[in-house]
Amino acid sequence: MLFRSLPTMSTALKIDFVSDVSCPWCVIGLRGLTEALDQLGAEVQAEIHFQPFELNPNMPAEGQNIVEHITEKYGSTAEESQANRARIRDMGAELGFAFRTDGQSRIYNTFDAHRLLHWAGLEGLQYNLKEALFKAYFSDGQDPSDHATLVRIAESVGLDPRRAAAILATDEYAADVREQEQLWVSRGVSSVPTIVFNGQYAVSGGQPVDAFVGAIRQIIRESQS
Repeated sequence: MLFRSLPTMSTALKIDFVSDVSCPWCVIGLRGLTEALDQLGAEVQAEIHFQPFELNPNMPAEGQNIVEHITEKYGSTAEESQANRARIRDMGAELGFAFRTDGQSRIYNTFDAHRLLHWAGLEGLQYNLKEALFKAYFSDGQDPSDHATLVRIAESVGLDPRRAAAILATDEYAADVREQEQLWVSRGVSSVPTIVFNGQYAVSGGQPVDAFVGAIRQIIRESQS
């Protein structure tokens, strides 16, 4: 006897993932989101677009010590900063990501990384580059503002290194990135990650997998009602 599986309804989901390369909660949020999408399987057909947001647009080229930066920006003590890093490290480990930042790590300017991400989106490799940038910064301690580093990372995911170097040597895609940054700020995004589903529903922060599954299923129900 042959059994034929009946076709199931699959809901199209456009996901705008507003984030910064130097945001640890963006790593947590992305891992939680992708795991949720894996769990949902055929229920959704998701398309993720990474949108730019700079946590520190005025950060100089040499960057700044992470503890010093967090103290200045948020008023946190060194002990609070260390405890927060430990919490993030544990959450990352649960999601299969290795955070290796410590009290000597630095915060860097990420604008050029966003320019490459914009280009990678046109080449169909944006997700790959985003993951590679997260790993380079948080796991390997690399500088995401350094052009040679960015070219190597781009090449590692299959992007043309000469084209990457040419983009970085000019202001190509700078206007596009700034336009997108302003667009999402104008829509009320003031912290990252902010994950926007179908241009209507927003989820903020590094949410756990179950929270994303619940939110997406609610969106599916509302779209079908």
